[in-house]
Amino acid sequence: MRVDPRQARELLHRCASGALGTLSLNMPGYPFVTLLPYVLDAEATPLILVSDLAEHTRNLRGDSRASLMVAEPSRSPLEAPRVTLLGDAVPISMPPAAVDRFMRYLPDATSYLSLGDFRFYRLAVRRIRLVGGFARMGWIEAPSHMPPAILAPSTESDCIRELEDRIPEGWRTLGVDVEGVDLADRDGARRRLAFPSAVCEPDALIQAVLASVDGIADPA
Repeated sequence: MRVDPRQARELLHRCASGALGTLSLNMPGYPFVTLLPYVLDAEATPLILVSDLAEHTRNLRGDSRASLMVAEPSRSPLEAPRVTLLGDAVPISMPPAAVDRFMRYLPDATSYLSLGDFRFYRLAVRRIRLVGGFARMGWIEAPSHMPPAILAPSTESDCIRELEDRIPEGWRTLGVDVEGVDLADRDGARRRLAFPSAVCEPDALIQAVLASVDGIADPA
């Protein structure tokens, strides 16, 4: 069944953590699954920050093949949308601007970085399995997972600065992309507001964000 790649991207934006599956070194051939937070980069690809001492990190050093399953909490899990990304999780070196962006989404990660044994990994996606609900499922190939356009880091930073005093009380902007805006409330809970269609031009992007947050309630 044909599925919409945007639905997969939006689900990944709405959620903040997932189940990472790696190939066990201690029990070869068996999958090892752990729960951890992630942040999407500009290409809607998950980034994770992991300790060198963690079991899943040791597994990835032995075999980079991995999967990440993400689903929203639901009283009826079999009817809830969920997505599984398959690819290779490899260590990356991130420039300071990318690290700052990661920390906007996961402020607690600052303390982990100070320990010295944490590394950033990126899941280079090869295929995606999207289950949009009961009996609605299909595969998405990696090229189709790419957003219709990718914002330059400077463009996103400029938008966030422009929006700083224009977002409703109780919310802060985590990130902006051509398909929507990610917000967090005072407690750090994430909220995704999707645009009706992709917006690429900076001024139009700011207006799209303002239209999306118009009337959003104070979470207090």
